[in-house]
Amino acid sequence: MGDTDRGQVNHSAAEIYETFFIPALFQEWAARVADVAQLQAGQRVLDVACGTGILARSAAECVGASGSVVGLDVNDGMLAVAAAKASQIDWRHGQAEALPFDDGAFDVVVSQFGLMFFEDRQQAIREMFRVLRPGGRLVVAVWDTLDNTPGYAAMVELLARLFDEAAANGIRAPYNLGDVGTLRDLFSAAGLLDVQIATLKGTARFPSIEAWVYTDIKGWVLADMLDDDQFALLLYEARQHLQPFVTADGSVAFDAPAHIVTAVKA
Repeated sequence: MGDTDRGQVNHSAAEIYETFFIPALFQEWAARVADVAQLQAGQRVLDVACGTGILARSAAECVGASGSVVGLDVNDGMLAVAAAKASQIDWRHGQAEALPFDDGAFDVVVSQFGLMFFEDRQQAIREMFRVLRPGGRLVVAVWDTLDNTPGYAAMVELLARLFDEAAANGIRAPYNLGDVGTLRDLFSAAGLLDVQIATLKGTARFPSIEAWVYTDIKGWVLADMLDDDQFALLLYEARQHLQPFVTADGSVAFDAPAHIVTAVKA
């Protein structure tokens, strides 16, 4: 897998990701995942593929001073931004496929929109389950299909037309586990047979088309793929192609549903 497939961004992109992507896409899901995880005061929580830490920060609020939260990510740029936002959380560099923790070390393991990018998804799921104590809860969120996310389907179409499939694949990658059957089969293959999958509605929101394009390119894996002239061309074309997603006040909004997978360790 290349950096595009693994969702790897540079440090500058990580800062843009925190400033723009979090409120646009991820903030509403942190509270939802924390709620499904049934987080309580005093619990030990691991956030795998924590990114810049929005879910880990929500978890820390839930477990309080008597609990503890560890955020793990393979991307140093993401972790640097996360540490600057919340120094009380234990931020660790590491891979989901080889978690550096003992068996049963956590009461709850969560992962929000990271599973799609793991190099060995089955192994990552097994590892997340391994570090859970008996009775512990695993909660994993992934995006629904691109077909059910019309704004990004249109963005993929635009990138493919203007540039190439490699550029389009940078936006396709987050949606590669959107099929519920494929998702269930993945967890079954990893040895988790009793899983619950709930599909919840969500909404992507950006202040404008310009902000949307800037966030998607400069705050994601395409930051190093498009030069300034290509970015200017994309922005010009986007003002027409993405107009259907502009609301009356000039902001952008479109459906962005996700699946939340839950499993309890026997």
